[in-house]
Amino acid sequence: MKIACIWNGKTSIDYIERGINDYLSRLKHYVPIELNILPEVRSVKGLTPAVQMEQEADMMFKLIRPADYVVLLDEHGREPRSVELATWIEKRQMASQRLVFIIGGPFGFSPRMKARANELMSLSRLTFSHQMVRMIFLEQLYRACTIIKGEPYHHE
Repeated sequence: MKIACIWNGKTSIDYIERGINDYLSRLKHYVPIELNILPEVRSVKGLTPAVQMEQEADMMFKLIRPADYVVLLDEHGREPRSVELATWIEKRQMASQRLVFIIGGPFGFSPRMKARANELMSLSRLTFSHQMVRMIFLEQLYRACTIIKGEPYHHE
C-alpha cells in the first residue's frame, strides 16, 4: 500500500514545516508516502467560495486515480481514536490500493469532491488552521504506524 497526501498551498510557518518534514521522514520507514502540494487558487477576491472549491477540486482530480481510496479530512467526518485509525489503516493495507488523504482549502470541499470520496475523516471537533492540520495529520499517521508495529511511541 502507498499513501498519498494532497493539500493546497505551501506551508509558510517554519516550525510547522519542520514538523511536517520530521514526520514525513519518520513515516518513510513504515510506508511509501508521497506529498502533493497544489498551488493556491489565484485571484480569489472575485471568486465565490463555491467557485474556489471547484477550482481546487479540478486540481485534486488530476492527482486521483480511479482505483484510489480517497479520504477527505473534513470536520463532518468520523473521528477515530489513534488506535482505531491504526486498525483502519492496517485493514486498508490488505486492499493494496493507494490511500489518498486530502486536506481541503479554507472553504472545505466541493460537492463533486465529496461525491468522489470514499469517506470523510475528522481529526477533532476543534478547528485548526490548515497548516497545523498538515502536521497533526502526519503525526497521527506516524502514530498509527508505530501502533501497527507494536512500537512504544503511543501510550494508552
